[in-house]
Amino acid sequence: MRPALKPFVLLATLFAVAPAVPETASRAGGAPSLADAVRLALPTATLHAQDQPVVLDSAFLAGYSWRNLGPDRGGRSIAVSGVKGRPQEAYFGATGGGLWKTVDGGENWFPVTDFQINSASVGAVAVAETDPDLVFIGTGETCIRGNILPGDGVYRSRDAGETWEHVGFADSDGISKIRIHPTDPDIIYVASFGKYGVPSEERGVFRSTDGGDSWERILFRDERTGAIDIALDRNNPDVLYAALWEAFRKEYTMSSGGPGSGMFKSVDGGMTWTEMTRNPGMPPEGVVGKIGLAVSSANSDRVYALFEHDDGGLFRSDDGGESWELVNDERRIRQRAFYYTHVFADHHDEDVVYVQNTSFFRSTDGGATYEVINNGTHVDFHDFWIDPDDPAHVVVA
Repeated sequence: MRPALKPFVLLATLFAVAPAVPETASRAGGAPSLADAVRLALPTATLHAQDQPVVLDSAFLAGYSWRNLGPDRGGRSIAVSGVKGRPQEAYFGATGGGLWKTVDGGENWFPVTDFQINSASVGAVAVAETDPDLVFIGTGETCIRGNILPGDGVYRSRDAGETWEHVGFADSDGISKIRIHPTDPDIIYVASFGKYGVPSEERGVFRSTDGGDSWERILFRDERTGAIDIALDRNNPDVLYAALWEAFRKEYTMSSGGPGSGMFKSVDGGMTWTEMTRNPGMPPEGVVGKIGLAVSSANSDRVYALFEHDDGGLFRSDDGGESWELVNDERRIRQRAFYYTHVFADHHDEDVVYVQNTSFFRSTDGGATYEVINNGTHVDFHDFWIDPDDPAHVVVA
């Protein structure tokens, strides 16, 4: 959905179709003023009836037709990443159009994966902070709505999107998240959802220590449970949080939640994990669904969990996940959880936290209250990137 046309667009169009302006109505230099163009295009009576709505003549309107003003993108955008140190560059993954890139701060976008990858849907993208030419993408959608496109795994580019190579996960329909170690680009983590509608083995959290040439599975529950989110502590990248999700989508039904769902923490780079799903402050029983996780770079002990559950909502921890507090259970931040459930923490202020749903929300008090910040852009939000160096520089899908 494009933003609503602003009045100046209409006036500029009127200027373009208005008949030639007599010399007496022209400015010096022969160019008509904008006001002159509007007066010629609109009935005089309408101009003077300030308290009446503007009604254009039907014959005048018949000359108009809709045209695409761009950007020429390929479907819903469900994954984004900026590039640390290159503020004019960013990428977004589209549900049916591959990966797109901008090099002028979003003014123009162009596709970079056409005819190079085997899947149309890109649901995860990550750029190495210490090597901005190193880009990983994960294919397939894991916001499992009724119509979704499966992917065929993970691709890597070493030249900022010019060329691509397939590096694994061919048996996974959807890659949920890709996280790259902030100081060692050879270490990459992948959250794999697996197959949409049948049990499968290529699920869970995987790690590469050789730049994506090989992978090992480091967190796995069972063949019905995939990984849906990963959050790294940028202050100590050996600390990471992960969420598993038992869910499926078939042609005629879907399910979100089950005994496989849960959230976990590792303090040794993924070698071992501790489950946090039922830690103090979390719902002690009941079905757990999709979980979104975020850790603040401003305070490594501040962790947020957006938790699908009958008694769910946004939970906050101030001790690295040892205990939790429910800080917001509003429906507007957790409705249609299987499709949304996205939370992001600011790098410079531990109390600033963002949540995406049918609108885009920001809290400045640790999640207790929210303001809407979508600025009329859309009603469907799925990913967010915050520049580690500048919290005002963001990219949103």
